[in-house]
Amino acid sequence: MNAPVVLVTGTSTGIGLETAVGAARAGWRTVATLRDPDRAGRLRAAADAAGVGDLLEVRRLDVVDQASVTACVADVIARHGRLDAVVNNAGAGHVGTLEQETVDDVRAVMEVNFFGVLHVTRAALPHLRAARGRLVTVTSVGGVVGQPFNEAYCAAKFAVEGFMESLAPVAATVGVSVCVVEPGAVASEFVANVGIDRDTAVAAAGPYGAALRAYLGRSAGAFAAAQSPAEAAAAVVATLTDPEPAPRVQTSAAARQFVALKLADTDGLGVTALTAGWLR
Repeated sequence: MNAPVVLVTGTSTGIGLETAVGAARAGWRTVATLRDPDRAGRLRAAADAAGVGDLLEVRRLDVVDQASVTACVADVIARHGRLDAVVNNAGAGHVGTLEQETVDDVRAVMEVNFFGVLHVTRAALPHLRAARGRLVTVTSVGGVVGQPFNEAYCAAKFAVEGFMESLAPVAATVGVSVCVVEPGAVASEFVANVGIDRDTAVAAAGPYGAALRAYLGRSAGAFAAAQSPAEAAAAVVATLTDPEPAPRVQTSAAARQFVALKLADTDGLGVTALTAGWLR
């Protein structure tokens, strides 16, 4: 029997890279996608080091470009004749607050983190349905718990979570399993890619400067003790191999505890008391 085929987005670094390599190690024919294939050197080296270079292939896919998504999925079907699973991992962080940014800034965050997921999911669903396959989306604990100065990012991740939770029972009627995977803090280049200079951001934050300084200081400590990308990716790969994966999976005990606080917090006071403390 031919190896099952999985497409993973956002594989140049971090969880995406480790998921692609981990899926190949688990026996999947892995189509690892990224916006710029010229940045695939680290990915290829990791696959070769793991002895799975022959099971991993690199393709260009930009999740905000519908034509790119359509072409990539079509190429996978043309080459392999099937698509058994998709891991929506591509995304971008963002730090800011509404009064100090434009609606277009927020819209750009939604394009990558929400509509990008929809582009890939919509293109893949007919093939996942044919394979009775699996759709896995990496969200965040920020898709459950709103966090200060992450308004746009959390809004996008909340939207993804709501979309997938609503899609799951519908997709199940045609044999497709839908799962979300929620990492907490992960020590990867995702944070660096937010592109924020602490001192510059605080100086420009005006009345929000003191709160932003406190938040960024707290975040630095959280990410210093973060889970590794490989550990988080192991939870993603497990959703590919589990015969009956849960619809919602956290990647660590800390992430489970954080999400559980919100899910039990019917009046919102527990969450807001916690996150308000991050700003002092």
